Amino acid sequence: MIDEQTKSKSSGSSGSFWRELPILLVVALVVAFLVRAFVVQTFFIPSQSMEHTLNIDDRVLVNKLVYDFRDPHRGEVIVFVSPESWRSDPTEKDFIKRVIGVPGDHITCCDPQGRIQINGHPLDEPYILPNTDHTGQNAAPQDFDIVVPAGRLWVMGDNRYSSGDSLQNWRAHNNSDINQATIPIDSVVGRAFVLFWPFDRMRWLSVPDSYESVPAPTG
Repeated sequence: MIDEQTKSKSSGSSGSFWRELPILLVVALVVAFLVRAFVVQTFFIPSQSMEHTLNIDDRVLVNKLVYDFRDPHRGEVIVFVSPESWRSDPTEKDFIKRVIGVPGDHITCCDPQGRIQINGHPLDEPYILPNTDHTGQNAAPQDFDIVVPAGRLWVMGDNRYSSGDSLQNWRAHNNSDINQATIPIDSVVGRAFVLFWPFDRMRWLSVPDSYESVPAPTG
């Protein structure tokens, strides 16, 4: 038999829970908002520019905090606010590409094996979508020779022949305006670090080994 004191405590605890529930829900929503705004956010892939590393409608998690402590590294997949001149659709603000060059890097393409070279180091890129619609298998649809300006990044899609990236915008400005072909570091939203949807393609978006041997710029 439950005495009156125990019954009263039980009723009080239940009432206290229901009174506190709205506060707990508000706290949970605030925490979720802060995490999304400052720490981790999900993004979906709207185009074919990163195939087949990332396919249309894939979902990725983006670390929005990491670049508060350091700049992006070569080989990382990043989300950034695109320059307006890059957008074929004004509503497409957030782009996702791979960092190829950081400030001071001398980037050329293509060597006799069709590879990009960074500071004289040839880059092996097995993640690039094979070129089936054009002659050859070069790592880019056009030769180029550039130096990345201070405070900016040279970015490219893994689908090199169908990507609105640095090279496409370099060509669009007649190979003459390097600032139009690069993005400011402070436009980077964060690093895409995991592909989480669909589940059968889930994996970490790690930096390929080839980037580890790239020397620092000499200029």
